[in-house]
Amino acid sequence: MSEVTDSKVRELVEEVYREESRRVLATLIRLLGDFDAAEEALHDAFAVAAEQWIRNGVPSNPRAWLVSTGRFKAIDGMRRRARFDASLTEHAKQLESALYPLEEPDDESIEDDRLRLIFTCCHPALAPEAQVAMTLREVCGLTTEEIARAFLAKPSTIAQRIVRAKGKIRTACIPYQVPSETDLPARLDAVLRVVYLVFNEGYSASSGGSLTRHDLSAEAIRLGRLLVELLPDPETMGLLALMLLHDSRRVARISATGELILLDDQDRSLWNRDQIIEGTILIERAFASNQVGPYTIQAAIAGVHAEAPQPAETNWAQIVALYDLLMQAGPSPVVELNRAVAVAMRDGPLAGLSLIDSILRRGELSNYHLAYAARADFYRRLGRTTEAKASYEQALGLTQQEPERRFLKRRLAELHDYG
Repeated sequence: MSEVTDSKVRELVEEVYREESRRVLATLIRLLGDFDAAEEALHDAFAVAAEQWIRNGVPSNPRAWLVSTGRFKAIDGMRRRARFDASLTEHAKQLESALYPLEEPDDESIEDDRLRLIFTCCHPALAPEAQVAMTLREVCGLTTEEIARAFLAKPSTIAQRIVRAKGKIRTACIPYQVPSETDLPARLDAVLRVVYLVFNEGYSASSGGSLTRHDLSAEAIRLGRLLVELLPDPETMGLLALMLLHDSRRVARISATGELILLDDQDRSLWNRDQIIEGTILIERAFASNQVGPYTIQAAIAGVHAEAPQPAETNWAQIVALYDLLMQAGPSPVVELNRAVAVAMRDGPLAGLSLIDSILRRGELSNYHLAYAARADFYRRLGRTTEAKASYEQALGLTQQEPERRFLKRRLAELHDYG
């Protein structure tokens, strides 16, 4: 135990909660067999930590201490409730006996628990929207309000999804385990989709004062690495490569004052070369399988950007060709929008504007701020100031992310200065 001041202990408890609470929760879910009981035990353990660590000092392994404390608090709580509900007595005995011998949870077992948790949250018995909500809540620790903002839903709606999903896991006896080797490939698609959604929320936070949430993007990358170790499927490698290549630009995307820096204006010497090399190797391995999917193609697009020493040297023809391939492998309005931007870089803003207008006329992406921001940029480059202002205003009205809002306001101010 180490001697520390009260204020430092409180700071440490908060830091441990931020960094370790999801790992502790995953293990408690395995030990207790119930999400709600594990969450209650988690909060009880941190409440005890806030008191005991001040008095007794900080344990050498806070994570293991929290797991042990949480499970004992859960057993004690069940014993107390058993006085009023006899049906809990046997359950408490079974739970207590299952926890002996009281081995200390090691790092490897806790990491395995996290992988078990994400496969449970992404079980096919759960609706797709429930899989996402459960993973973001239980694996990543987002609040209900944060998840609701990310998916433009009411917090009450998200809360109901989570409650129903937990009920489904309990009543359907969904196992808390990694699928067998036979079942794993079929279960992988949902997991990859959810991991990528988690990464996207970290790479470009849906709302709030910060552009990124590195804790989320780092968590998604860690999960991606675990999945590659478990099943080196081409798309698993492609997703990990995609996340690494995007994350390699993280430091260069934000100024010292927290302002958004677009790709063309970034200091490329700040890009993380180790991540780029790792991502490039993964892309080569994935393409060598001749089973190229959407994540691998997106990673290849990010790889083309990473290869260019300067923006002017970007091979936009190759990027457009890759988007053409992506439209065949995984078509969507967002992919079509991104292809339009690439076409504009290859053929000029008028060509891109025509493609975006076609998407918006169909009523697709009508609530997607980046569609209007891209259209505004094309108008700006064409010197059509009035239309550019109108599109920037539309984008601004749909944006909840503060650095993006400030960027759009700066663009508007520049147009007013020139117009």
